[in-house]
Amino acid sequence: MIKFIKNFRKDDSGAVTVDWVVLTAAVAALAGAAYSAIDGANTTVTGNTATYITDHGAATVGDGT
Repeated sequence: MIKFIKNFRKDDSGAVTVDWVVLTAAVAALAGAAYSAIDGANTTVTGNTATYITDHGAATVGDGT
């Protein structure tokens, strides 16, 4: 049993896989954070543009003016 534990401790064949899984998870988390930032800013810009157009009396599509 002691020999099995010593061999198990020395064996690092799965270490590269773990590194790639952690790296992939970090990239996915960063992509999600970037998407959230862009989505929030996009909503703000869209709202501000709609307010500007409404305040300045611009014609809307299909109103016949």
